[in-house]
Amino acid sequence: MSQHILAHLSSADPVLAGLIHAVGPCALALQSECHPFEALAQAIAHQQLNGTAANTILKRFIDGCGQGAFPTPQMVLAASERSLRAAGFSFAKVAALRDLADKTLAALVPEAAVLLALGDEEIVTRLTQVRGIGRWTVEMMLMFRLGRPDVLPVDDFGVRSGFRAAYGLRKLPRPQVLAAWGERWRPYRSTAAWYLWRALELERAGQLPPPAQRVRLPRVRPGRRAAAAATRRRRTRAAPARRRVTSGASSSAPPRRSGGRSGSRRRRAPRSRAPGSRR
Repeated sequence: MSQHILAHLSSADPVLAGLIHAVGPCALALQSECHPFEALAQAIAHQQLNGTAANTILKRFIDGCGQGAFPTPQMVLAASERSLRAAGFSFAKVAALRDLADKTLAALVPEAAVLLALGDEEIVTRLTQVRGIGRWTVEMMLMFRLGRPDVLPVDDFGVRSGFRAAYGLRKLPRPQVLAAWGERWRPYRSTAAWYLWRALELERAGQLPPPAQRVRLPRVRPGRRAAAAATRRRRTRAAPARRRVTSGASSSAPPRRSGGRSGSRRRRAPRSRAPGSRR
């Protein structure tokens, strides 16, 4: 990792500078050469599974569907659902694999040479059209397969948790807030994210240094989805109180009169009189 990158991040952010000093040199390394279809198929296999289980499924997939080599899109489409399920893929993952194969043959998922020439956001836009592939999956591919230097996965739980720990916060930052703060790390946000992952390791080991200065997070208006979710939460919390008030009012309210217009006087019943009395 270039010392120029670490010097840039350290000068831009004193708290991150302390974290860099505590962790040491960055060991962000690229994985094997990126073949988009293969990388995304592996990502689908790993979804919601630990590494050991996912690798077992991939080995069965390679041995059965690919006859010892990683299957091609044509092989995936020619394979029966039963054989893909026998490898260990769920129904949802079988559908995702077939959609990935379809979109690879249609060139929506491009070859590696074409992918390398595209910008980060264009890659995200194209690949997230594949069933089962979200932004986070593509961001991991950008960082660890394509070596893109300026990726900040703000929805990643580890990155948000590392930021909370390193910056001495009581709760996780919202993704929008983390994105706004991370603007100072451009154009090396991938390296900053790697150090935030390491912050959790230092915290667990009791070796995380306190933040070099008090942090004041930027004020960011929530997006439409976040605002709508906050409104739903407020309504959910208020609903029991409204029900209690309504039930209390109905139990103490006088019974409603039947018949007649509201506000009309009730006719008084005639008084009983003793026999022989005058009217």
